[in-house]
Amino acid sequence: MSETLPATGLLGASWLLIALPLAGAAVLLLGGRRTDRWGHLLGTGTVVAAFVLGLACTVQLAGLDERSVDVDLFTFLQTGSLDVRAGLLFDPLSAVFVLLITGVGALIHVYSIGYMAHDPARRRFFAYLNLFVAAMLLLVLGNSYVALYVGWEGVGLASYLLIAFWYTRPAAATAAKKAFVMNRVGDVGLALAVFVMFAQLGTTSYAGVLGNVGLLAGGTVTALGLLLLLGACGKSGQFPLQAWLPDAMEGPTPVSALIHAATMVTAGVYLIARSAPIYDASPTARTVVLAIGAITLMIGAIAGCAQDDIKKVLAYSTVSQIGYMFLAVGLGPVGYVAGLAHLLTHGFFKAGLFLGAGSVMHGMGEQTDMRRYGGLAGKMKITFVTFGLGYLALIGFPLLSGYWTKDAIIEAALDRGGVSGWLLAGVAVLGAGLTAFYMTRLMLLTFFGRPRWEGVDGNPPPTPHESPGVMTVPMIVLAVGSVAAGFLLVRVFPLADWLAPVFGPEAEAAEHVLPPLLVSVLVTLVVALGALVAWLFVGRREVPVIAPVRVSPVVRAARQALYADVVNESLLMRPGMWLTRALVFVDNRGVDGVVNGAAAALGGSSSRLGRVQTGFVRSYALGMLGGAVVIAGALVAVTAG
Repeated sequence: MSETLPATGLLGASWLLIALPLAGAAVLLLGGRRTDRWGHLLGTGTVVAAFVLGLACTVQLAGLDERSVDVDLFTFLQTGSLDVRAGLLFDPLSAVFVLLITGVGALIHVYSIGYMAHDPARRRFFAYLNLFVAAMLLLVLGNSYVALYVGWEGVGLASYLLIAFWYTRPAAATAAKKAFVMNRVGDVGLALAVFVMFAQLGTTSYAGVLGNVGLLAGGTVTALGLLLLLGACGKSGQFPLQAWLPDAMEGPTPVSALIHAATMVTAGVYLIARSAPIYDASPTARTVVLAIGAITLMIGAIAGCAQDDIKKVLAYSTVSQIGYMFLAVGLGPVGYVAGLAHLLTHGFFKAGLFLGAGSVMHGMGEQTDMRRYGGLAGKMKITFVTFGLGYLALIGFPLLSGYWTKDAIIEAALDRGGVSGWLLAGVAVLGAGLTAFYMTRLMLLTFFGRPRWEGVDGNPPPTPHESPGVMTVPMIVLAVGSVAAGFLLVRVFPLADWLAPVFGPEAEAAEHVLPPLLVSVLVTLVVALGALVAWLFVGRREVPVIAPVRVSPVVRAARQALYADVVNESLLMRPGMWLTRALVFVDNRGVDGVVNGAAAALGGSSSRLGRVQTGFVRSYALGMLGGAVVIAGALVAVTAG
């Protein structure tokens, strides 16, 4: 951690980054229907203003010698020896996330103006979007793990509200509950990590914790790394907590773009990157991060190959791409920059792809089944071009964004050396080929071939049409980012130089296992092979409108996301229910039985004793006489003895 400076100038007002969208949410929620006519404009304006302020703060930060500024606000919590100051840390890492969240978030807000134009609850939708952005900004700007945790929980709440926005749909309500519960599992890990930090170091600030990792025992550091990883897996949809993320597609499409591209799913990557000193001190925790990333990468890629819902294909793609980022940051100093660079480029092309999917749905009467698309390239030309550029960037087409960042991760994995390096690189290359397969399949099913949407299910055929300008302009901007962001971050404005104050100078392997050019050629050939196989399976064949039932076990498993829900239900949900029922039984019949039984015995005995109290003097006199006789008899017996 570099030395921090007190905030001055615009950086001193960086708390407005959080306050602006938070104020927008408050006005829209408390103002009620009076804000319906202009609520969407206010919601969009607050995020645009936050982006402008974030850009200005970043420019000021770039001009400082020490690129780390602490903004002290007020005492958040003070009890005993625990003193938590509410403050912000504006450094190169948080600045990158601020620009991503507010920039892509602003484009999604603009897009939502058109997408939600006919929804009667549009004002409430923008309030939830503002709340989400504010919570995410607090998460990345807070200067302590407590501040991060507050933002973490705020993001969880806002995501629940957004996924369940159409709560009258049972699927949406179920998906929101699933996301909320699975995220709580991860949140327990983060909370326990914060407790351990305070118990061992007496502080939860980044400076106090990360600057004193060397004082902790090795086991404690490993425990911290694993607990933080559990929290990261929940928010970022990583194995074994990935099952909630595809189901979150039940929310409106702008929500999918916001959650899956630039904000919520990147929180876990941010947490691990911010906690780099902890993972640098624990090879065990770092190895687990690597394993989680590699496993999730493959789960998402395999599941994406067999989905017919356009949004679920993109959702599983997100699971896979976040796996790439986890793999990268798990590599340590050689992978931090590569992982974050891929996170940034992913924010552009995945947001563009989701907005493009929403445009297709908008023109197809909200139909999501790709088997019922076809031939849309000529009907929706802007959507086709922008979506196509996002597709090329995602699969790593040469010189587009994904090419620069994904190849860098594979090179870093190879440079790890040994069997593990080759294995990790092999998994990443195979994932690239599968990505090319499922994304090419998506393109062919959606934009090419004969139209398969005429008169489906006896309903009148839709009339595909291009989306309005308020929706297509953000798509065009994101498409430009999909093309140029990777080159800019690697060649023009090197991200490694910008992040050097956080991670130190970029670590490079002493000797590359394979020349970088050879790696790029090999990856490009695998990508081309994946696209070719997709064309052979889809492009040259008649696509049935109804998905075939008789399929191979591999396809069946991929359709079920490798049975993630079945595993969760069998190993966690059902045993948890049985344990809960057993505990309730023990509580009712055991604990409550003892308490209630003792109370009943005392009540019964007191009632029986109460019957002796008759109120008649003769009864009391007889009792006294009987007592006197007993005492006298006892005295006589003692005397005689």
